[in-house]
Amino acid sequence: MGFFDRLKNGLTKTRDNFVSGLDSLFSGFSEIDDDFYEELEEILIMADIGVATTDRIIEDLKEKVKEQKIKEVSVCRELLMDTIKQQMKVDETAYEFEHKTSVVLMIGVNGVGKTTSVGKLAGQLKAKGKKVI
Repeated sequence: MGFFDRLKNGLTKTRDNFVSGLDSLFSGFSEIDDDFYEELEEILIMADIGVATTDRIIEDLKEKVKEQKIKEVSVCRELLMDTIKQQMKVDETAYEFEHKTSVVLMIGVNGVGKTTSVGKLAGQLKAKGKKVI
């Protein structure tokens, strides 16, 4: 089994565990309480979402549940999905290199076009008047 097959299998396993964890969470709880949030936190962290992102997702979810006075777990599922989607959004300015020194790290296996891409990126930045080293 090659590297990419192992990677794909690992990611598939993580996704399946995440989905089944959420399914059991939303079918196993009848109300939204501290135990619900603790279980959700564990599921998110086990899915490699990260502690900081998990904390933001849970805090945002708690805030929305409180604002909208949600009591039903099924409605909370939709809010959770929306909250996760919001955390994944990156605005257009995320990759701007304005007013500060920036380092761009390009990685990839041999022959995928790293050098070509770096050359094109450097050309675009120079055309915008940036100093490229």
